[in-house]
Amino acid sequence: MGRTVNTKKAKRKNKKKGEASSSSIPSMPTRVWQPGVDKLEDGEELQCDPSAYNSLHGFHVGWPCLSFDILGDKLGLNRTEFPHTLYLVAGTQAEKAPWNSIGLFKISNVSGKRRDVVPKNLVNGDDGMEDEDDEEEDSDSDEESEDGASSVPNIQVRRVAHHGCVNRIRAMPQNPHICVSWADSAHVQVWDMTSHLNALAESETEGKDGTSPILNQAPLVNFSGHKDEGYAIDWSPATAGRLLSGDCMSMIHLWEPASGSWTVDPIPLAGHTASVEDIQWSPAEANVFASCSVDGTVALWDVREGKSPVLSFKAHNSDVNVISWNRLASCMLASGSDDGTFSIHDLREIKGKGAKVAHFEYHKHPITSIEWSAHESSTLAVSSGDNQLTIWDLSLEKDEEEEAEFKAQTKEQVNTPQDLPPQLLFVHQGQKDLKELHWHNQIPGMIVSTAADGFNISMPYNIQNTLPDLAA
Repeated sequence: MGRTVNTKKAKRKNKKKGEASSSSIPSMPTRVWQPGVDKLEDGEELQCDPSAYNSLHGFHVGWPCLSFDILGDKLGLNRTEFPHTLYLVAGTQAEKAPWNSIGLFKISNVSGKRRDVVPKNLVNGDDGMEDEDDEEEDSDSDEESEDGASSVPNIQVRRVAHHGCVNRIRAMPQNPHICVSWADSAHVQVWDMTSHLNALAESETEGKDGTSPILNQAPLVNFSGHKDEGYAIDWSPATAGRLLSGDCMSMIHLWEPASGSWTVDPIPLAGHTASVEDIQWSPAEANVFASCSVDGTVALWDVREGKSPVLSFKAHNSDVNVISWNRLASCMLASGSDDGTFSIHDLREIKGKGAKVAHFEYHKHPITSIEWSAHESSTLAVSSGDNQLTIWDLSLEKDEEEEAEFKAQTKEQVNTPQDLPPQLLFVHQGQKDLKELHWHNQIPGMIVSTAADGFNISMPYNIQNTLPDLAA
């Protein structure tokens, strides 16, 4: 089956003063835009091609958010029908410490339109050519549903005061109303957001358009045992309430749930020689976790085996910023570095050295987030300081013969750049200073990302779809 690389496309247009409208300008052919390679001429601008997405929405919440998490809900697993509803928790990075808050978001009426990777008329033996007017009509209709109602998402928010910037925030997978925040004040705090989530779930107007006030609420736990601020934090997927937090002084503390609260081991786990940047519990072993550090290493730990890692290996030649443990193939761990590279490690073959099964140098700026898909074991998403969010399928290999056949049968007019890795599925752009991304575990193909200029909710049209057999 042939592969296609789908990136955000650029429609070039040259506007000159005195022209009445853009309708009089001859349309230019669409081509793949290559970030860092192509340059815009004077008077040119990039335009998003909405046909590359099943759904694409953006919103901002005031102050930028460095970190957020998608909350599990009871609206159903593997949801595919539009419109969608989702819940988020996010923490701000405000100009002054007292201005920060944790926001609980209900985002409803997330509209979209599922598109086929290969047009149905092509599969049925037609010539595959589509009427351009029909495409424009489809694009225009994205802003309005069939009954004329607006398809702009409905944003509701409840805010809780948080002193200091929120470096990272995570919701407990077993009890999503329990959240933990890492503050730049070196405090780690656990919060019960039950009342706020209930208020959002029971109303279509509560906190609409960000009108709700910032509420004062005491955290369940306020841990000040770290000697410096940090970013690394993760809830155990196996043991409800079990938690790890790592700081910029290279120390990691283990939290154990105890009678409605938590007991934090005052003696930290030590094994890195520099800041601990990220932590991930194993999806398969309840007592095992991985950590990564500015020292360039990834360490594997067993909490039953003392305060030192079981093994450690050099993962990158620069800071290791983020890691992600594959929940569908637990032998695979992905890591992203400050030098823009990311790697895939097979933990079965480490033996103290770290067996890289894949290494990518596509991004040229620091990797800020990396996460495996919850629905496809070979698919992962990566964000970078180069303002790109990329999606990769590691099961793909370049097949020139099949690619040529696919292009011929679809009468494909976009020429894929030859220097792109064959595993690259999609490039999403439009956000500045990307910080974090997450796949939605209950809505296949949906990615939420945060950046300095706000959030995006995107569903690329070629993710979670299977190419039909054109020869059939």
